[in-house]
Amino acid sequence: MSRLILSRRTLIRGSAAGAGSLMLSGCDKLFENPTFRHTLEGAEDLHKITQRALGRHALAREFTEADMSPRFRANGSREVADPVYRQHLAQHFAQWSLRVEGLVEKPLTLPLDMLKSMPQRTQITRHDCVEGWSAIGKWTGPRLGPILNIAGLKPQAKYIVFHCADLYHGRPYYESIDLVDAFHPQTILAWAMNGKPLEQAHGAPLRLRVERQLGYKHAKFVTRIEAVSSLDGIYGGKGGYWEDNGTYAWYAGI
Repeated sequence: MSRLILSRRTLIRGSAAGAGSLMLSGCDKLFENPTFRHTLEGAEDLHKITQRALGRHALAREFTEADMSPRFRANGSREVADPVYRQHLAQHFAQWSLRVEGLVEKPLTLPLDMLKSMPQRTQITRHDCVEGWSAIGKWTGPRLGPILNIAGLKPQAKYIVFHCADLYHGRPYYESIDLVDAFHPQTILAWAMNGKPLEQAHGAPLRLRVERQLGYKHAKFVTRIEAVSSLDGIYGGKGGYWEDNGTYAWYAGI
């Protein structure tokens, strides 16, 4: 079974390497390459077989501090231009808060200090990017599931949408997951990376870690979480920035 998991990663990395210099231009140019797109579609079929065999409740592999990568690359947005975000950044997020709303019984406003005071989970995991690189880092933050339990999901809620502070190529960045991943024990709202508060390039003050999915699902700069019954009508309607604007699959399980 491990061969199936490794095969998908190998397919992605191999196709990215075959794209050559396109790697240097990031995801936009990479996905214009037909070879890479065809390979990723094949990898998507492979991972569906793997997920059916393993089940989506299985844990992603966790590592030791000795395994941590000396450099963890930051990609996507590295800075946020929004004036409100810039003000919070200058104040070290002392007045910043996360909103939890939508199909919930009790909408929440959670200051960063409150999120830090909740029971924390620390996990050392591997981040796998569709561009073909991986890195191992340590993440700390509260689990998403208990936060959703505090808010009280309404029966109609099927998806959790993560709204972010950044614009990418002029469009709002967002992502979404279903309730299986939302309540997975390794799905956390990370405020620390490698034992230190997140830097701006890595999504300060809060980013999603959904460890059994590829890197583009790990939304950075999360400011608002919304429980919804459908993804229709939310931006492009496909559940995420790259899903709306590229050929990325909504479910990016590894």
